Amino acid sequence: MAATPAVDVLVGSSTAHRLHEYIHDPAASYGREAAESIGTEPDRVFKTLVTAFAGSLAVAVIPVTAELDLKAMACALGVKKVTMAQPAEAERATGYVVGGISPLGQKRRLSTIVDESAAAWPTVFVSGGRRGLELELAPADLVTLTGASLAPVARARAS
Repeated sequence: MAATPAVDVLVGSSTAHRLHEYIHDPAASYGREAAESIGTEPDRVFKTLVTAFAGSLAVAVIPVTAELDLKAMACALGVKKVTMAQPAEAERATGYVVGGISPLGQKRRLSTIVDESAAAWPTVFVSGGRRGLELELAPADLVTLTGASLAPVARARAS
């Protein structure tokens, strides 16, 4: 397995973690596919979303079963309004491709908000920096390594 900047962060910090690799199907939904492939509850698998506000970018880490509450994200960041960043902008800032953006080891360290639901799990899963690679680590370690804050920024997906 090729190392990624996200894996390098975990190894370099001696943070307890597990790597989970699977064969990515380009037609599948990333998060649900990851949960099924590694055999865990989808609420434990978190996606990394890049948001934009006032000329800056920030990262939201939320369960794959939820959607980002943009108003809550703005509140957590202390700004008036956030929008989703353009995919190309997210890729340039993080150094990862969409569908494989990890909250760890980004090219530029962005302000990060992890949804508070992460704290309910002993470990959570986040992208390892490429499609088909998930990292399992304790939520507290995720917060520490990303310099994140915990806040309620996810909401149930509309059906």
